[in-house]
Amino acid sequence: MSDHDKNQFAIQRIYLKDASFEIPNAPAIFREDGQAENNMTMNTTINSLDNNTFEVVLSITLTSKIPDRTIYVAEVQQAGIFTITGFPEHERLRLLGTHCPHVLFAYAREAIGDLITKGSFPQVVLQPINFDALYVKHQQGLARRAPAAEEGEAMPTAGGRVLN
Repeated sequence: MSDHDKNQFAIQRIYLKDASFEIPNAPAIFREDGQAENNMTMNTTINSLDNNTFEVVLSITLTSKIPDRTIYVAEVQQAGIFTITGFPEHERLRLLGTHCPHVLFAYAREAIGDLITKGSFPQVVLQPINFDALYVKHQQGLARRAPAAEEGEAMPTAGGRVLN
């Protein structure tokens, strides 16, 4: 049996860890006119549950504003428990930093969309995110600061695009 045959990536569970939706200026904001500006921030946190099992949490905050007023704030923490065995450390870290957030993003996008729609606002489409490029950028930043990331350190992945 080769090393490649021992490699395993398995999704144990995907769950919505936390969600909130606020309309701080309701109901007056429903009468406001103006072009909304959306800003999305995102990060990934990785927590080791045991040697081969990890919780990955993708946190997304979407804030919609018109000049000087917040329309809404939607926040989601989409999480998953993943088992990763047989991979060299650098490949395991790449899976945790790229593939796991990619899997979670589809669920987070749906949760954010549902919150916004239930708030009676037009649909917002979160554009796909290149987690591979964000991972490389994060690793380059770590190399400048320290030899390795601390366990549980958030991997900032801001810069996602939003389309109204």
